[in-house]
Amino acid sequence: MLIQGFRILLLVLMAAGAGRAFADEAKQSAAESEQTERYTRNQIHDPNGIGKFYMGREIAHVMGFAGAQWLERNEREREERLTLLVRSLRIKPGDVVADIGAGSGVISMLMAESVLPGGKVVAVDVQQEMLDRLQTRCERAGIENIVPVLGTQQRSGLEPESIDLAIMVDVYHEFEFPYEMLLDLSRALKPGGRIVFVEYRKEDPSVPIKEVHKMSQDQVRLEAEQQEFGLKWLETVHLLPRQHVIIFRKSDSAAAE
Repeated sequence: MLIQGFRILLLVLMAAGAGRAFADEAKQSAAESEQTERYTRNQIHDPNGIGKFYMGREIAHVMGFAGAQWLERNEREREERLTLLVRSLRIKPGDVVADIGAGSGVISMLMAESVLPGGKVVAVDVQQEMLDRLQTRCERAGIENIVPVLGTQQRSGLEPESIDLAIMVDVYHEFEFPYEMLLDLSRALKPGGRIVFVEYRKEDPSVPIKEVHKMSQDQVRLEAEQQEFGLKWLETVHLLPRQHVIIFRKSDSAAAE
């Protein structure tokens, strides 16, 4: 009788485990199906892109750690006017600013002083080598209010409603999962927080950047103003030589939801 009861219990446990496994598999399958519907692939594509398309745009290859020195090149200030970019953001002391796709920290380090006293810059990147390089550069410069965070292709690693501003400088077009990342970032914004896209102007053929690494203002708005993000276009700043600065604000109603 005891053996029979043990067998019944074992069968119940196995069934429960199988049920959980089936549920997990169903959730994963649904997520994969949703991603398949959201993204498409094409074998014929720009060699500088990954062959994956989102809302009519091909996603570009990510710049690897080998490109860190290019990010830090001396002529970048003249070409892109980064100090003017930071000034245009109107960052306030005490703000928590997230530099998404921070790389080796060029933009993070420029913003660090603007949030003092009391504020910090959260430098998010998917490459630990970039964050290690950023840490070394901060130590040499005596900057103590930059916090490196290792993210993933679909998650920033930021807590909900934890940041006042998120900025992406020449990186959004490289996100392998732009929908998931924007959803994650919109949740990380505080009520009324802002998210900033800095992208090379696709509208301007004279901008000396590969086409798949450019974005038009219309395309950015098409992707960012989807209802579930709760983001509303605020302004586009036309101060930089090669890029537009497209700013959105998280609505208070979206924050409440």
